[in-house]
Amino acid sequence: MKFGYAILYVDDVEKTVAFYESTFGLKRRFVHESGYGEMDTGDTKLGFASVELARSNGVSFVPANPEGPSPAVEVAFVTDDVKKAFDAAVNAGAFPVAKPKQKPWGQTVAYVRDLNGFLVEICSPM
Repeated sequence: MKFGYAILYVDDVEKTVAFYESTFGLKRRFVHESGYGEMDTGDTKLGFASVELARSNGVSFVPANPEGPSPAVEVAFVTDDVKKAFDAAVNAGAFPVAKPKQKPWGQTVAYVRDLNGFLVEICSPM
C-alpha cells in the first residue's frame, strides 16, 4: 500500500487551486471540468474535489466552513524558512492562526487557514 492522495472537498476547485498557487507557491498539475484538481506535490498528490462531486460519489461529510472551526485535519508544507513562508502566506490571503514557534523536538511550526477554512501547517523539516 502507498499513500497517493489527500483530497479536500471545496466549493470552488479552480479558486482553491489558484489560492494554493499564489499563497504557497505550488504548481497546478491539472483542473478538470468535472470538479477535480490537483497540485504538483511529488509522489503524494494534494487534490481538491468539489463538494458536488464528492456528494455524487455517495460520500457523507461535513463541509469545511471558513467562518467556523477548522475541520479536524491539516495539510502540512515543509520549508527551511517557516517565518518567511508564513508571512508570505498571510500577505497572499491566508488567515493567520499561530505564528512560527519552535517545538520541544526542534521543529519550527506555524499555522494558517486557507480560503475554505482548512488548517495549513507550515513547518521546518524534521
